Amino acid sequence: MAKTALIVIDMINTYDHDDAVLLTPSVKASLPAVTGLLHRARRLDVPVIYVNDNFGQWRSHHGELVETALRGPHADLVEPVAPDDESFFVVKARHSAFYETPLSYLLAEQGVDHLVLCGQVTEQCVLYSALDAHIRHLRVTVARDAVAHIHADLAEAALQMMERNMGARIVTADDVRF
Repeated sequence: MAKTALIVIDMINTYDHDDAVLLTPSVKASLPAVTGLLHRARRLDVPVIYVNDNFGQWRSHHGELVETALRGPHADLVEPVAPDDESFFVVKARHSAFYETPLSYLLAEQGVDHLVLCGQVTEQCVLYSALDAHIRHLRVTVARDAVAHIHADLAEAALQMMERNMGARIVTADDVRF
């Protein structure tokens, strides 16, 4: 039976990197849509899977990543989207949510064949995750108002590529069907 999961990409972040000054305004703008998706998914018992960069902290675990981000100067961007006790959490080291992570196995175990992607960065991790999902024959929806970008022009191009080249549905968060 077909099942959908909400994939939250890289929203647990300290924003202590070179592109943060360009990224944080877009993250702030996307927060209402991301939190709306989280609330809807949780209310409907849709699996919520956080896939998050480990930021080169090879001895860290998801709890430590969350705690560090919540203690940082941009905790206001993390607190509204922090994982709850029911959420799954996959740590990644590269752009794609799938690259050398157990995500494919987790999705198969949960019977998931449709992913709703939200998070950051549209023109990087969201794009590469959508491509890897497409390669694995998973259906993909991207909530355009629930993804944050560094460069608006590249984000728009990435959304077009996901739609045209990967068959992804590009919709607003309110139009996401779980």
